[in-house]
Amino acid sequence: MRCFRPRSSQPAAKVDNTAVVVEKRQESQSQQVGRDVKENGETGAHQGLKTLLSRLMRPDDANIVGNVHGGIVLKMMEEAGCIIGTRHCNTQSGDRCLAALVRVEKTEFLTPIFIGEVAHVTAEITYTSKHSLEVQVKFMAENILTGAKKLANKAALWYVPCSLQNVDKIMEVPAIKYASAEQEEEGRKRYEAQKMERQETKARTEEVMPPPPNPDDLQKEQHTVGFSQSSLIHLVGPTDCTLHNYVHGGVTMKLMDEVAGIVAARHCNTNIVTASVDAINFHRKIKKGSVVTVTGRLTFISNKSMEIEVLVDASSLVEAEKGKYRAVSAFFTFISLDKDNKPLPVPPLKINGEEEQRRFEEGKARYLQSKAKRLANQARQQ
Repeated sequence: MRCFRPRSSQPAAKVDNTAVVVEKRQESQSQQVGRDVKENGETGAHQGLKTLLSRLMRPDDANIVGNVHGGIVLKMMEEAGCIIGTRHCNTQSGDRCLAALVRVEKTEFLTPIFIGEVAHVTAEITYTSKHSLEVQVKFMAENILTGAKKLANKAALWYVPCSLQNVDKIMEVPAIKYASAEQEEEGRKRYEAQKMERQETKARTEEVMPPPPNPDDLQKEQHTVGFSQSSLIHLVGPTDCTLHNYVHGGVTMKLMDEVAGIVAARHCNTNIVTASVDAINFHRKIKKGSVVTVTGRLTFISNKSMEIEVLVDASSLVEAEKGKYRAVSAFFTFISLDKDNKPLPVPPLKINGEEEQRRFEEGKARYLQSKAKRLANQARQQ
């Protein structure tokens, strides 16, 4: 029995013609895909500026009780923003570039996400300046057994396009079309506000974070800042990096959420979840081969929430003489939960020294400001 086809007896010219036809068909299909991507994005105020990612939440995305980690949510949102930002910035001629994350505005974790649900992440460009762009990202969770959907998170992310030939070269961003002059003006105000706050935050967080104490030596000082302070040391590898060989913003945010979660769990000794994240500022790039130290410490505690400052310092593994530098900073808010996922009271924080008292008062001011904004938004919606 023959197990192979006989060799083709077609003339060489006919074979060549067939290859040309296939090549033209593939080129036509590629052009059609490009048109479809653009047409599908032609909604809202401008054209071709939306993208969607979907993925099933797996056990390795969640904590021990089945809640998806806040860091996973932030990482997926950053990936969607990077895709749409990079795609938009490469619609013009010149150097090819990659959108690099520089800031994430305050984001609220509205509802928990569980293993088995499908995440749908939608990203849309809402403002562009000469060298940066704002991407609004929404994270929807779908129960594919019941069809129920819920808004789990939303945030505004800011990117700058960096040339692939020279990562220090910031490319210009193609302008977008707005529905009205008012919409453009509102975007410009958001741009100016985040630019100013990012500069102020960078100047404020240059202090060197002290090494965390050994919790075993502080058993009698439970519920102090030093007892729960934690650090994670991570060597940046190829899988952590972009095409530039610099760390993905989403990878960094995931590490930050993990450290903040350890701090919160040590303080409460209960199940904890991420409630919100204040603005995350990316001050400097982290290159492949660097050692990053992600440190978290409690700064403020209310009756049912904990504010944790997380700082990311980086240093070169082979050029230690260059020293550490501050790469990223943010404040995470966590809540403590019982077995039924209901909020629990948080143990009070024991303050030691003027510096801890100062950070506590600053955290309290942020907490009251955030609470006032939330109440104002609820009043407007009613």
